[in-house]
Amino acid sequence: MAHEPQLLEHEYDGIREYDNPTPGWWHALFFLFVGFGAFYMFVSVASPWYSSPREGHEAAKLAWVKSLFGDLGDLEADEATIVRYYEDDSEEYAGRWMPYAASLFRANCVSCHGGMGEGVVGPNLTDEVAINVSGVTDIHDILMNGANAGAMPAWGNRFHPNEIVLLSSYVASLRGRDVPGRAAEGEPMPAWPTLAELSSGAEPASGPENGAE
Repeated sequence: MAHEPQLLEHEYDGIREYDNPTPGWWHALFFLFVGFGAFYMFVSVASPWYSSPREGHEAAKLAWVKSLFGDLGDLEADEATIVRYYEDDSEEYAGRWMPYAASLFRANCVSCHGGMGEGVVGPNLTDEVAINVSGVTDIHDILMNGANAGAMPAWGNRFHPNEIVLLSSYVASLRGRDVPGRAAEGEPMPAWPTLAELSSGAEPASGPENGAE
């Protein structure tokens, strides 16, 4: 039998209210959706058989990185590799990979080092001095393990090893640009080796003049 609305006694500013409850089907839908929400919460958060959106994103990112670096193999974190990837302008090396390394820098490093490496709270990467760097491979070690008691975070557990090598090469390429920013800190660095010096076994030229421009 349908409910016959009753006019209630209370009145406000000349307005009276009907006792007209929501129909039963509305309550049924309400409790159905509450139950579905509880089930979905369990499945998406607590269930061991369901991967969360975060896990799905990480899996997709890992698959993308593996496909991206499939033709590179495992890059060595040595002088020759780091120097080659910023000095050799061919499509196989700097032409393809330095834009990618630059995007990593912009996404992760600008809050401390500035968009051009000029330094904000972190040191200026474009001058000729450094606190913890005495050779080009030191850049890789700092990126991998961090420095200054955590002020520089360790990125080794966040990036693919090849990304650390490529980012090291990009940071090395910033040296010598002398972008105005944070004041110089540390000691003068020895010159980076060149590809020609590395291939011939010669010692790097003295002085800072051979930093990448």
